[in-house]
Amino acid sequence: MNINTDQIVSISEANRNFSKVARMAESMGEIIIFKNNKPKYKLIDLEHEHELEASGPSEDELIDAAAERILKKYKKAFEELAK
Repeated sequence: MNINTDQIVSISEANRNFSKVARMAESMGEIIIFKNNKPKYKLIDLEHEHELEASGPSEDELIDAAAERILKKYKKAFEELAK
């Protein structure tokens, strides 16, 4: 793991001045927080993180679920219309 030394803060500093560390993450994309002189945590700005994707359902899945719900609810009406 390569770490830019400008992106390192101690856990003490992060606890004392989290808003400053958050602003650093905004401008640099991520900050590495050290505990006991070892990298322990990574604070990332999600707007800069391209690997993360929404874990919710896709638009197609939402449409499929809505269509299935409507078909179940109005099944008798659709059967009558199909005659």
